[in-house]
Amino acid sequence: MSRPAYSAPIPFLTLPNWVKAAAHCGFNIQPVFREHGIDTDLIHLETATVSPAQLQQVMAACVARARNHHYPFVLGETFAFDYMPDIGTFLTTSSTLRETLRVFDWVRELINPALNVRLEERGEEAWLLLEFSRGETLPAPYFTETTFASIYKFGRTLLGERAVFGRLCLQHAAPPYAAEYARYFGIEIRFGQPQQALVFERDLLDVPLQGAFPALHRQAEYRVQRQLTGLPKSAPGEGVVNLIGQTFAARPELLGQGIERMAEALNLHPRTLQRRLQDLGQGYAELQARARFHKAADWLQAGELSIEAISERLGFSDRRSFPRAFTRWAGISPSSFRKKPRKV
Repeated sequence: MSRPAYSAPIPFLTLPNWVKAAAHCGFNIQPVFREHGIDTDLIHLETATVSPAQLQQVMAACVARARNHHYPFVLGETFAFDYMPDIGTFLTTSSTLRETLRVFDWVRELINPALNVRLEERGEEAWLLLEFSRGETLPAPYFTETTFASIYKFGRTLLGERAVFGRLCLQHAAPPYAAEYARYFGIEIRFGQPQQALVFERDLLDVPLQGAFPALHRQAEYRVQRQLTGLPKSAPGEGVVNLIGQTFAARPELLGQGIERMAEALNLHPRTLQRRLQDLGQGYAELQARARFHKAADWLQAGELSIEAISERLGFSDRRSFPRAFTRWAGISPSSFRKKPRKV
C-alpha cells in the first residue's frame, strides 16, 4: 500500500455523512470509528480532524462491511452540507453550473486540502478534472469514486432533466466491481485514462438553473467568506507558499503570468489566494521573482538554452528586461553567471 503524499490532518465535518451512508449500507459505523481511533464528538465537530491514513482505513472497512451496495457511491450520493448549510445554500441558489464552481475552492479549504477539482473547457466539451495534491496516489479508488458520485448527484439535482453527461474518465484500471459504475452513473466509463474527469457538453455550464435566487446566493457567499477568514492560519513556509513553489516547478509557463493564472492552477479564487498570502506576510510578486531567479539559474548552468530563450520562457517582455532583472537578483549578468564554474 503506497503512503499518501499528503499527511496533514483533514477536517472531519463530513462525519455525519459517513454515519448516514453506513446505515444505508446496512451496518453501524461506530465500531469502525472506535477501532481506528476517530473521535465522534459531534458537539465540537467543527474542530474535529482525521489523518489521511485513518480515513483510508475507515473507508476500506466500510467497503468490506457494506451489504448490496458499494459504500463510496452511497457516501457520495448521500453527501450533503449538513454542517456547512451556507455552502449548500450557495450551491442550490446558483444561477448556472459555472457559478457553482466556487464551491470546490471552499471544499478544499474546509473539508479536504488534498482535493483539487478544476474546470477545463476543451472545444465543445467541459472537463471537470479531479486531482489530488502533490500527485498523491491513493491505494484504492474509493475517494475518487465518492467525489465523482457526489459531483454527479449535485449535477443531477441542479440540472434536473437537462442533466445529460457524456462520460467519466478514470486513471485506475477497471476494478472487479466495474459493473457498479455503469449502474450508478448510467454513462460511458473509461478506465486507465491519463486524467480523471467528468466530461459533458460545455453549453451545460451556462444553462440557467431553476433554483437561482441571487439575494440568498450573495448572503450565503458572504457568510462562507466570513467563515473562511476565521480558519487557523498556516505557519510561514508551509501550505500555500510551498504549493505555489511546487506549481512553479511543475509548470514553468506560470512564471511569466499573473496571480489569476496561479489561482486557477490551484483551483482557488484570486482573492482567496491573495488573502492567504497576505495572512502569511507574503507577496505573490516576490514569490514569483524568487522562482524565476532559481529557474533562470538552473537553465543558465545547464547551458542548453540561450539567454534569449530563457528570457522568453520566463515571460519577460523584451530582451533587456531579463538581464536587468537577473543582475538585480544575482549581482552579476546572466552571461557572467553562465561562465562561473559549477559547484560540485
